[in-house]
Amino acid sequence: MSIQKDLKKEGIQIITKLDSLISNDICKNVSRRIIETFPDFDFTQDDLYQKLLELTMYRAKMIEGMSEANYYYKDSSIYFNENIEYSDIEEFAIHECIHHLQKVQDENGNLLKLGLCNYNNLKPSALALNEAAVQYTSSLIIGIEPDYEKYYGISLFTPSPSYYPLECSLLNQILFFTGTDSLFKSTLFSNDDFKNKIIELSSEKTYNTIIRLLDEILKHEEKIVILNNKIKLLEDGNSKIDKINVKIDLIKDKISKLYIKAQNTIIKEFFTSEFDKIQELEELEHFRRKLYKYSDIIGSIEGYDYYDSFYIEMMNKLEHKCNILENGGTETALYRKRLNPIIMFLKKLFKTKKIQKEDS
Repeated sequence: MSIQKDLKKEGIQIITKLDSLISNDICKNVSRRIIETFPDFDFTQDDLYQKLLELTMYRAKMIEGMSEANYYYKDSSIYFNENIEYSDIEEFAIHECIHHLQKVQDENGNLLKLGLCNYNNLKPSALALNEAAVQYTSSLIIGIEPDYEKYYGISLFTPSPSYYPLECSLLNQILFFTGTDSLFKSTLFSNDDFKNKIIELSSEKTYNTIIRLLDEILKHEEKIVILNNKIKLLEDGNSKIDKINVKIDLIKDKISKLYIKAQNTIIKEFFTSEFDKIQELEELEHFRRKLYKYSDIIGSIEGYDYYDSFYIEMMNKLEHKCNILENGGTETALYRKRLNPIIMFLKKLFKTKKIQKEDS
């Protein structure tokens, strides 16, 4: 009875149970595709297949705008939107099957962990980061190509253009520093490798700030779905529609600001931490190239100039650190070498790249 209430609360109404032959094929194919994508991980296809056979799959009516498939951990079930073509079900199943593999419960059946997401008295932390991680992993398994998109006034580059695009865009920026190995291990084995990697390369405060901002973005996106469905219940011309649209626009603006705040946090904290660790000229050169290349993956809104300002600030600091390293690690207040020609070149290159990007 509790499960039915929970499903109703999420706007899910069961239509029919998926044919066992179809669900078994889904489990078999998903397990195969995971193995093919991650051949070096401690998986066997048979073990994965047996684990996924625990799932029950249903066709259901769902609120428009929500996920096309939904995993519910209490009854180990996946609910597919009735509007999905049967030929597309498997690809939607991959995301939800990964959620099932992530599930960690105590002896009483209470959910403790779902991948990167921790549950404390059923209150999730890092829920949005985990959704982004699962979608990023699913996109890799399916073979979705990253692309440039525009959402909520933000022009961004995302590995998942259609699902969780903002969250995946920000995750992609974090992966620029961490690499993907710890992400995939935490996503598929529900450990803290990725969390610890983020903290190692920035700080625990930075990690907590990022997951909080991501969770807020996800909550606001869910609010927009609810409001859009309220509009659909109203007749054209109803005065309430304009009021709801005003609310939606305000929420979109909040999402845009949260995204930029999260992005700026990632830029500042990760690059600053890496800069502080530079001890050799070779590391300095690597940092320069990395800082320049980062502009390819950032999101931007009208009037956004944080990255440009940060770039110029860091280039000046690099020049100073370069002088120190070339001077044998000795810093003198009176001695200042001429501007390093490599830095002069990179500053000009950055300006040219910025103009080309704006023109395109």
